Amino acid sequence: MCSTGDQRESRDPEEEREPADDRTWLSALLEDSTEDLYEHAPCGYLSTLLDGQIAKVNTTLLDWLGYERQDLVGRKHFADLLTVGGRLYHETHFAPLLRMQGEIKGIALELKAADGSRLPVMVTSTLKTGDDGQPLLIRTTVFDARDRRAYETELLRARKEADLERDRLKSLNATLQQTLLPPTLANIPGLDVSAHYHIASVDEVGGDFYDLFPLAAGTWGLFLGDVCGKGAAAAAITSLARYTLRAAAVYDPAPTTVLANLNTVLNHEYNGTDPRFCTVVFGLLTPDEERGGFHVTLASGGHPPALLMRSDGTADYLHTPGGQLIGILPDAHIATTTVHLAPGDTLLLHTDGLTEAHTAASGEERYGDDALLDFCRDLAPTTASATIHAIRDLLDTFGTGVDDDAAVLAIHVPRPPGEERR
Repeated sequence: MCSTGDQRESRDPEEEREPADDRTWLSALLEDSTEDLYEHAPCGYLSTLLDGQIAKVNTTLLDWLGYERQDLVGRKHFADLLTVGGRLYHETHFAPLLRMQGEIKGIALELKAADGSRLPVMVTSTLKTGDDGQPLLIRTTVFDARDRRAYETELLRARKEADLERDRLKSLNATLQQTLLPPTLANIPGLDVSAHYHIASVDEVGGDFYDLFPLAAGTWGLFLGDVCGKGAAAAAITSLARYTLRAAAVYDPAPTTVLANLNTVLNHEYNGTDPRFCTVVFGLLTPDEERGGFHVTLASGGHPPALLMRSDGTADYLHTPGGQLIGILPDAHIATTTVHLAPGDTLLLHTDGLTEAHTAASGEERYGDDALLDFCRDLAPTTASATIHAIRDLLDTFGTGVDDDAAVLAIHVPRPPGEERR
């Protein structure tokens, strides 16, 4: 059996330590940690005299730059560690601001390492002052910005890549949009024709479309429409609608028949869970040999009514009530109207991107049908080109208030040469 004295001698020395010894041991540990924290901190520290001469530098910064302590302390100035551009900035901005403010934070600089390489850093400096408020030295904290620089470089690369991709998308959308419109409108003897397509956003392909093309001798077809939605899906329907209308008009140019054929095609192709439809007006133009001018027959499938500006200065909508959207129902009701375009008259067709635009004055109020009618009454009598020019100027006044594409097509019968306009 072991004696009591043997048990006492076998105890761990740590167990014998008095509380006072613990305090002394912890204090010594903290003192060592304070110095160690300065020397091996995760950032660089240096202190300089007011003229920039390095008076103290920690091990972290020395390791980053590859210098020995004696290479810098008392021999180099802070500006000596900077690149040419950094020294210039230090002299013209950094040092003056530090003297004025007493502190300067988060300045991006580059330090030159002993081997000539460059270290991107973020620098914060403060002035240490004495009891009398006079500056004594400058304390500087240096953060390694290599990871940040790499991040910024990658961010810039990604942004550049995104900008290039966006430019490519814009170009693709613009090209696709152009393929959905006629390269040129048909030149019809005795008519002045003009059109404009206003793109609301270059990032998305719109669904508006129009065309004017010859059919049988002395007959021309015209249409203007608006597909529901935007983007690739709308572009596909726009293309289908445009070429279906032209093909159907060749076999039977009667406006109601042409729109009925388009309705059948769209309803057959898009009759599932994602139905697609459009509004469209189709018309036939034929010269009126007896009265002069042109005879126009228009069929509308849910489209805003055309507007007639007469030679006498009046203007009114050509209402086609009851016309249903094209593609929704197997058998859509299609409304028709006829009109005589006399010399001096102008017919305007438009999509709802014009009338539903937000006015610049309120930002909330829609432009509306009544405002467009008043606008055209002020224009009448006018020509096709003058009408389109005026509407382009009107759309420009809306700015970003035009949140949907707008297509306009104007047809004018010129007066005989020598006849005075009103």
